[in-house]
Amino acid sequence: MPRADPAGMAQTLALDWLGDAPKDGRPKWDNKFQYFLSCLGFAVGLGNVWRFPYLCQTHGGGAFLLPYAVALVFEGIPLFLIELAVGQRLQRGSLGVWTAISPYLSGVGLGCLAVSFLVSLYYNTVLSWVLWYLLNSFQQPLPWSSCPLGLNRTGLEEECQGSSAVSYFWYRQTLNISADIRDSGSVQWRLLVCLAACWAVVYMCVIRGIETTGKAIYFTALFPYLVLTAFLVRGLTLPGAVHGLTYLFTPNMQTLQNPRVWLDAATQIFFSLSLAFGGHIAFASYNPPRNNCKRDAVAIALVNSLTSLYASITVFSVLGFKATNDHGQCLDRNILSLINEFDLPEQSISRDGYLAALAHLNTTQPERVARLSLKSCRLEDFLDKSAAGPGLAFIIFTEAVVHMPGAPAWAVLFFGMLFTLGLSSMFGNMEAVVAPLLDMGVVPRWVPKEALTGLACLVCFLLATCFTLQSGNYWLEIFDSFAASLSLIVLAFLEVVGVVYVYGMKRFCDDVKWMTGSRPGLYWRVCWTLVSPLLLLTVLVTYIAFLAQKPPSYRAWNPQYEWFPARQEKRYPGWVLAACALLSLLPTLCVLGAALAQLLAQRTRRWRPRDADTR
Repeated sequence: MPRADPAGMAQTLALDWLGDAPKDGRPKWDNKFQYFLSCLGFAVGLGNVWRFPYLCQTHGGGAFLLPYAVALVFEGIPLFLIELAVGQRLQRGSLGVWTAISPYLSGVGLGCLAVSFLVSLYYNTVLSWVLWYLLNSFQQPLPWSSCPLGLNRTGLEEECQGSSAVSYFWYRQTLNISADIRDSGSVQWRLLVCLAACWAVVYMCVIRGIETTGKAIYFTALFPYLVLTAFLVRGLTLPGAVHGLTYLFTPNMQTLQNPRVWLDAATQIFFSLSLAFGGHIAFASYNPPRNNCKRDAVAIALVNSLTSLYASITVFSVLGFKATNDHGQCLDRNILSLINEFDLPEQSISRDGYLAALAHLNTTQPERVARLSLKSCRLEDFLDKSAAGPGLAFIIFTEAVVHMPGAPAWAVLFFGMLFTLGLSSMFGNMEAVVAPLLDMGVVPRWVPKEALTGLACLVCFLLATCFTLQSGNYWLEIFDSFAASLSLIVLAFLEVVGVVYVYGMKRFCDDVKWMTGSRPGLYWRVCWTLVSPLLLLTVLVTYIAFLAQKPPSYRAWNPQYEWFPARQEKRYPGWVLAACALLSLLPTLCVLGAALAQLLAQRTRRWRPRDADTR
């Protein structure tokens, strides 16, 4: 008697459930370069520009590259090849692929859909902020270069003077942020209009799937590299660029003893390569079945990581200029205070001679020096003032651009680059949402894909309007922290287990050989069967442990806070913590719910014949 093949039976049942749509009718990429750019554009996003440089700087500079390389080689690339291979072999989106491997794993596809949907909600909101700044960049001077007049028009706005012009423009004139997450406030109409415009642009680009995104990707994927190169050339010619690069890449090997460094490196791989979102599976499904997906996985992963490094060099060359400029202004203020206090001739103290003059005056007249309350002007302190995410783009880097010659032109380039980076990532997110919906067969065949895509974009826009409230930035930070963190690790672990231990390692290796012409080597097999699952479990346990150590909190912009303009640390209310837990667990609950539904369906089918015999 021949041995039963559960995986093959599951695949047959799944494909029957998905319908008998001919594979010949599935759209295909126009060429290989178009596919490569689409995957690269989906992977290379805002995190490459404003999260990776921050992690390098805060986790030992060049030392962070070691755990990042380990995570890339033993976690990122093996998982990436799995997604490209299964999508290309089965010619389906994420839901169709995992249902074909096993109906009990259909929830993995639903979980990927849920993650991509939740990420799309807030990711496009970030693009609306970028669009607002881009529109305001066509001004001379830039609107965030100085504080506006107050209501009485007799002086500058006090809140702006207490912080800075760039912070005031971001927190008050853009977000008009409330002082507490419980204070929702009103809708900011300028942000709502920008959000609607962003979703309209996304819809026009994804209206017919890869037929339209494949054309737009040539610009959205390549334009950021041109802008990064322009910023790099300009940044390296600015005074202080060397200080920024030295600070970024000076290795501090002691930081490698901190588990947080390894956790951040491992989680950065998920966001950097867009793993477990389902977009790469959908993109790969439009490839010819015999495309060399192994070569694609390695090439795209390496280019993506090199892009992160390239962006870090560019960003910190400019931030080094900003730190040097701020350091010089700090010295000038202290020098002016000394000149006025001791009635010295103008320009009697230079920046280079400041420390010597201060030491001399401290020795001869320490009481008078102490009365001045001079600020500490250490260059390292200004280099420390970096941030990740919106803080880097809308405050720190924006302030650096203000001091560059031709500031409006550089602002237009910078925010144009961010917009195209985010737009190309949105193509993958929306494909990961629409493709599974088509695979599910819940949409009648007479409904055109354009209508389904439009409905998905409209629903996302309506739900994302909550981010345009005065408390919207707090909720966006919650979505960013919890919607795609724990779930991605769980989904990636299930993807490896599903392919290796359910679909079968031998069968998967045979498929890879059929597609690429060569079987996966020892490195791939060891990673898939042992190293990658163990790394993912370790990351999962470590992430939960760090989360349990400190309850989630947020930093509120409160002008009445005694340490203003610093942001006030606040604890989330209980109902907000419940929302955080729901966001973290929702994709995982999709996996459990689908598995239970399949189990109940199997039991129902098993008992039906017996019931019929009884009747």
